[in-house]
Amino acid sequence: MSKHIGSNFDDFLDEEGLLAEVEAVATKRVIAFQLQELMKEQKLTKVQLAKRMKTSRSALERLLDPDNISVTLLTLERAAKALGKNIRIELAA
Repeated sequence: MSKHIGSNFDDFLDEEGLLAEVEAVATKRVIAFQLQELMKEQKLTKVQLAKRMKTSRSALERLLDPDNISVTLLTLERAAKALGKNIRIELAA
């Protein structure tokens, strides 16, 4: 009998040491999607948003890449402000 029968997928990922990475990728994909949707709503190009953020287009490309989890809070904050939004980060159980 498998030790994983009756457990949930999060438990499995945690046991394999993958939970934090999977959650980070999922979170980044949601953020990238939300930013792209806001850009569409506001009819902003990547060049325009990068200018508003006072950053390079390549830095914005990294932010919008759903698979690139290397993003700083400062970059997220600049993107949010440039789109008229705020960042809310919280620790949850």
